[in-house]
Amino acid sequence: MGAGEEEKVESFKELGLCEELVEACNRVGWTTPSPIQAEAIPLALQGKDLIALANTGTGKTAAFALPILQSLLQVTPPQSTTAFFACVLSPTRELAVQIRDEFAGLGSGIGLRCALLAGGLDKVQQTIELAKRPHIVVATPGRLLDHLTNTKGFSLRTLKFLILDEADRLLDDDFESTLDQILQVIPRDRKTYLFSATMTRKVQKLQRACLRNPVKVEVASKYSTVDTLKQQFVLCPPKLKECGLLYLLMLKHHATTMVFTRTCDTTQLLALILRNLGLRAIPINGHMSQTQRLAALNKFKASICNILVCTDVASRGLDIPSVDTVINYDFPSNTKDYIHRVGRTARAGQSGLAISLVSQYELAFFSRVQEDMSGLHSSLECLYSLIRKNNALPSDYFRHFSEIEIPTFPADLLEVKLLLERVNEAKRIAQMEIKETRGRKKRATRDEEEGTDKYLGIKNRKKIKKLKR
Repeated sequence: MGAGEEEKVESFKELGLCEELVEACNRVGWTTPSPIQAEAIPLALQGKDLIALANTGTGKTAAFALPILQSLLQVTPPQSTTAFFACVLSPTRELAVQIRDEFAGLGSGIGLRCALLAGGLDKVQQTIELAKRPHIVVATPGRLLDHLTNTKGFSLRTLKFLILDEADRLLDDDFESTLDQILQVIPRDRKTYLFSATMTRKVQKLQRACLRNPVKVEVASKYSTVDTLKQQFVLCPPKLKECGLLYLLMLKHHATTMVFTRTCDTTQLLALILRNLGLRAIPINGHMSQTQRLAALNKFKASICNILVCTDVASRGLDIPSVDTVINYDFPSNTKDYIHRVGRTARAGQSGLAISLVSQYELAFFSRVQEDMSGLHSSLECLYSLIRKNNALPSDYFRHFSEIEIPTFPADLLEVKLLLERVNEAKRIAQMEIKETRGRKKRATRDEEEGTDKYLGIKNRKKIKKLKR
């Protein structure tokens, strides 16, 4: 049935949720269901397996959490146990933390017990949480398999619900072996939900999740973004990308911004460059410990730092409502990554801006995204052409953009070039800081005290003073 043939659902009560959960939604500030919630929740309450596809920032977590909690409330112990009632798998630790927090918020009034199993966090503390027999387990695949294999007395034999959040990522080859081992030790008689903003259409991958007559809920096309997201592109050669990034951040100096890069090393370098230029930037990447990553994320959420420089580890599922702008410093190599990156802004009906720096070496990636997202080229604008005359790019570079009718607007080349000297000096200092940090890490393996000093920042301050001289 088309969307226009149905009346819009105005409240969570209309979806068939019980009073306790309607009150829980009101308590967290939810009054009207989003389209994915209005479509998925009634089907889930009917006991269907689901494959759900919706844009980022539209409330997918609540779409599977609320039916699970309603089923949990309907269980009547001691005939049926409620321990280890549902398991939610997430591809990243940060998303797992966020899902756990959302379950905790919704279940605070009904005595919900929820355990988080994620790598990089205290395994002993997780074992203690499992001993309390939680209702909900939120986990990353590797750490869940670790506990299933090595934690005495822990199993998921009573599991009633399995949810794969960001399912297309979990069904990729990276998680294949781990996911297969998990599926072998949990009951086949269960409800299974697959949720994501982008979904694989390969039947063999979907079959791996052991779905039973699933219902597909699709409130977005395979590759689409929300209408409130404005997408713009900057034509920029590699050697001027750092200047281009600074130029954009100066224009958006009051905005809360996420900057996406391709490698962990680039996040560290860019964050240091921006900090040396007086901007409040902080990195997050897979080389950082989980404690460091969560600390960086919390500083960003609390607006202590308004620029988060990150890899794709932060591109999926994270709900940070205050993000105004997303900048792709390195253009992503596939459309899925592009969708998830730009989906960090324009969430929950708010407006947002996504700006991508595109060099001549990234045109193949750009073309792939443009082709996958049908009609994208007609709505895109090119914000700035950083160079047109001096240091000009190959003529076919601009011809490519003109062929897909993306207008170019010349930037003030004088302003951009004036930034070059400042950026190069900040980069030189940043590279020296990185070199010093790596040297301290090597020495710390031989000197335990060095690690404590580094953690407190004592020796780091001495090194900076010497550099200033």
